[in-house]
Amino acid sequence: MTDLHVRLPRRRPVLYRAPRVPGAVLERTRTTAAWVAGGAVVVALLGVVGFVLPELQTAAVGAALLVLVVGLTAYEPVALPILAMPALVVVQRVGGGGVDLSLSDFALFGAFWFALFFSPRPFSRPMRAMIWLSVVYQVATLFTVIVNPFTANVVEWFHAWVSVAGALVLGWAVGRSGRARLGLTLFLAPCLAIAAQTCLVALQQLAAGNTGPVYIDAPIAMHKNFIGCVLAFAALTAYARPWWVGWPRWFSLGAFWLCSLGVLAAQARQALIGLAIGIMLITLRGDPDRKRSKLILLAAIPAIYFVVLAVQEQLASGNQFNSANQRLTWYADSIDVWQRSPWVGMGLRWWTAGVTEFVFQPPNVELEVLSSAGIVGLAGFLVLFLGGMAVLWRINPRFGTLAFSMLMMRFVQGQFDLFWVSVQVTVPFVIVGVCLGAEAYAESRQAAREETGRELPLDELRSVREMAER
Repeated sequence: MTDLHVRLPRRRPVLYRAPRVPGAVLERTRTTAAWVAGGAVVVALLGVVGFVLPELQTAAVGAALLVLVVGLTAYEPVALPILAMPALVVVQRVGGGGVDLSLSDFALFGAFWFALFFSPRPFSRPMRAMIWLSVVYQVATLFTVIVNPFTANVVEWFHAWVSVAGALVLGWAVGRSGRARLGLTLFLAPCLAIAAQTCLVALQQLAAGNTGPVYIDAPIAMHKNFIGCVLAFAALTAYARPWWVGWPRWFSLGAFWLCSLGVLAAQARQALIGLAIGIMLITLRGDPDRKRSKLILLAAIPAIYFVVLAVQEQLASGNQFNSANQRLTWYADSIDVWQRSPWVGMGLRWWTAGVTEFVFQPPNVELEVLSSAGIVGLAGFLVLFLGGMAVLWRINPRFGTLAFSMLMMRFVQGQFDLFWVSVQVTVPFVIVGVCLGAEAYAESRQAAREETGRELPLDELRSVREMAER
């Protein structure tokens, strides 16, 4: 008898679906329709009350929003964290008098509480490690808050904690609830709109003979460095295209190239370098679910070389007010500020409080933390970032590669520009939280499958079969 060696085709991991329970889809549809119809009726009635009785208009609008929030949360406990994902890139500033926050901050703050109380528990071990690392940084910067008691210092201390720990919890809620695909897609949507507008403005400038960087004035004013950093986050997420997100190849590649073109059009050098390093990390580490072409490195390496040449040209130009030479002046002034209080610094956001004669934010993360929180604060910052990257490097590469690369990219960006600015800090930690939550969700589904076989407790459970493998 002859042995037949049959080569089976290599199959990618597939999304596992439990057998459909008869009538379950219809029942779920009815439940959804009932919630939507009931909520719409109540909101409509409150709207009518506000229209008929103008003196109750504010109360009616508030009550309608409250009913909407309660209804969404009752149907989907993490609805608000999911819906907050696209708002995380809204940079419009509000406030004043030492309290200068963005709409992104308010969206994060509001959604954080729903994520904190309604997200699945317990936190996974890597998630707990990331939270404790953020605590270390907060304790390290608490000394400068005590020594330098001014409003912006206190506000920024809480703001930094929400931007890191709050963002992690929000991302965890989205990923752990099995909504990673929806959450990341909602995040990517406004980024694609920003990228498209950036490319359109760049084409208009080129047609007029202007080869300078792109600044957007409407509908929301956006600086070139903000555009570059945010689009770099989106481009790296699209390039990584984790299998558990489930994006089709055409969508991911299209989003990656559009956002990358937006980074180039903005001419944000720190974003370009960070994106190049992030792409190299993802490409060289490898992916258990797909093979990545190394040809992308042919574009990443010249991008870094181009930035180096541009900086060298500016330094040699003799113009003391160009970007490179101005940064050298700011570096020297930042060291001067730090030397006035080397251990605990001059206070978070000292440049807004009038405590020195300087009014600039240091364009380097180490100098910013040194001048703000001193040596103690810098030690806490390094523990947060280096410790965080060590935690993310050790988790399952299906989830950890994107998270590690995102954190590394932000760290690299901070070497050449402002670091503690709301959106550019929030977004990387939210994506890290999504990755950690998605890993915990996959492991819980894997455990449920092993315990119950194919008779899983829900009608549909989205899980990649090999997700939990180490």
